[in-house]
Amino acid sequence: MVQEWPEPVERVAAVLRTRGIDSRLEEFVDGAATAAAAALAVGCDAGEIVKSLVFICDGRPVLALLPGDRRADPLKVAAAAGARYARVAAHHEVRSATGFEPGAVAPFPAADATKVLLERELLRHAMVWAGAGSTNHLVGLSPLDIVRITRAEVTDLSEA
Repeated sequence: MVQEWPEPVERVAAVLRTRGIDSRLEEFVDGAATAAAAALAVGCDAGEIVKSLVFICDGRPVLALLPGDRRADPLKVAAAAGARYARVAAHHEVRSATGFEPGAVAPFPAADATKVLLERELLRHAMVWAGAGSTNHLVGLSPLDIVRITRAEVTDLSEA
């Protein structure tokens, strides 16, 4: 039997199928909208959760992927994006850049994000958990697969 997912989750699942990525797509009835809730649902450390944050850098949407236990440094995001400034995107800008609702952003597909940046600390883990298109769905996969799928630039994005 083929699992039927809500449309935003199916977009994530389709990328995984098309790319032949070894992953676990899970549904959590109690939700996983925050890094803390996702870590609790999965049973892992917050550092193994991928926060998918949208920043507007010189007017362009950039997707920044950070561990759930870290805060993004807008100056580092701007520098990595080659921009003069970076600000957190408004809700409508998140939807426009990613096709996902805030709190449910997956690292892929994000067709309108001009660049994807990944905090290097995520590479310390064999498997990480990222949003999968809804606040009730997470996908577990290798952070290296996230880099390959998104063509992310691996860099330092966290506050000191």
